[in-house]
Amino acid sequence: MRILIAEDDQVLADGLLRALRSAGAAVDHVASGTEADAALMTNTEFDLLILDLGLPKMHGLEVLKKLRARGSSLPVLILTAADSVDERVKGLDYGADDYMAKPFSLQELEARVRALIRRGMGATSSSIKHGPLTYDQAGRVATIDGKMVELSARELGLLEVLLQRAGRLVSKDQLVERLCEWGEEVSNNAIEVYIHRLRKKIEKGPIRIATVRGLGYCLEKIPS
Repeated sequence: MRILIAEDDQVLADGLLRALRSAGAAVDHVASGTEADAALMTNTEFDLLILDLGLPKMHGLEVLKKLRARGSSLPVLILTAADSVDERVKGLDYGADDYMAKPFSLQELEARVRALIRRGMGATSSSIKHGPLTYDQAGRVATIDGKMVELSARELGLLEVLLQRAGRLVSKDQLVERLCEWGEEVSNNAIEVYIHRLRKKIEKGPIRIATVRGLGYCLEKIPS
């Protein structure tokens, strides 16, 4: 999952970045409303926006209004001061999906993030199945025939993208886009290394990651 955090409090933003990245998400951060608006206009790969309302240069509500005016259904979680009831109501009226009042529990925020992303993908269950492979998006655990597969955060990120697009081609550029944060590069060569490691761990039984030379990868079932 790829998340954009729009928060001008650097201490809070750093805490969110560490927590969500350790959970396996690719996370980008901006500190002003204008930066958030620009990022949302140029990048359609985000799965969630965590939006502080009190942003400089452009208020968070204006960022939200412009996002919805462009027809985007991107899930939005608002962060707001505990006493700003009017802003919470406006945010929900403008199309926010959820809000949290500051201060808040990081554990609760992570749970709400997972729920909003599942809802954004139209999933009622947190699990994705592909043959004998099951991936629990909430717990970030992969199993094959009920046995847990030990995967790194990068490998989990790759698997999540491939499962969400099972049977369809995923380009290297799409994988790079989903796995890297701004300021941290993930090369095409690194993607090949992660795919190689992932193959060794999950290609047991009737599933495989097929390579379409020069184009990308596809998670598919092998006909019996």
